[in-house]
Amino acid sequence: MDNFDDSTLEELAAMICGDEPGMKRRAGWELAPFLRRAGWEDVPDHDGSPRHRWVHTILCERQEDQTGDTERVILRLANRREYQQQPADYDAVIQRLQEVLALEGRRIDYRKGQPFLIEYDPDEPPRPQRVQLKVAITDIVSDPDLARAVQLRLDEARICQEHGAYTSAVIMLGSLLEGVLVHAADVRNATVPLTRPARDTRLQDLIQHAHTNQWIDQDAKMASDLLRTYRNLVHPLAEKRAKHSADFDTADLCWSTVNAVLNDLAASHPH
Repeated sequence: MDNFDDSTLEELAAMICGDEPGMKRRAGWELAPFLRRAGWEDVPDHDGSPRHRWVHTILCERQEDQTGDTERVILRLANRREYQQQPADYDAVIQRLQEVLALEGRRIDYRKGQPFLIEYDPDEPPRPQRVQLKVAITDIVSDPDLARAVQLRLDEARICQEHGAYTSAVIMLGSLLEGVLVHAADVRNATVPLTRPARDTRLQDLIQHAHTNQWIDQDAKMASDLLRTYRNLVHPLAEKRAKHSADFDTADLCWSTVNAVLNDLAASHPH
């Protein structure tokens, strides 16, 4: 049952209001609908008082009533559905939320794309953070039609992961990686050229080609080789032989790989 320090409730109120830079801001009329989406019942509309004070007061009241509503608010703050129109705001919120919850001995984790609270031991090593994409697809892919297709696959892979379709997300990311490397091989001047047309080249050789020509770093190459292995799980017999199905961690690792390769390709792009 809820047992959060008042300072934690203060921080939660600030995140719900979104007044800090980089966080999703909610106007007064948006506060009660947010709480209802979190699963709260009998939520009054905002009365026009200062937003932070109103949210903090109602959080304290619900905690006193032992309703479990504080946990519901936390999980809604960590739910990506809240940030579909402003996905960049999610990273700032989840980072701050994890910092605040760590003081309570708790942490947000994900199962089938959905957030849940777990106990957090500061003596245990933290879960590695995903490498973030720091560039736009158009910084890497000069063909506008291909850039749109690549962005669409990124978006679809994200939807797959959020809904627990991890194998589909991995396959989508693998195909995206192959398409971007084929484009790079076609449009860039290579010190060491391919021995056959890029579109007829295996993903393994495209990865090596990008590394040989210093378009991607060694760590991105090694991770890409692993992603290629997971991508091959598109064949059910390969999955059977591997005795392994993609899960959240698998897809998260593949996201880091693709983001690292895209970052490297942008950094090495000839301008």
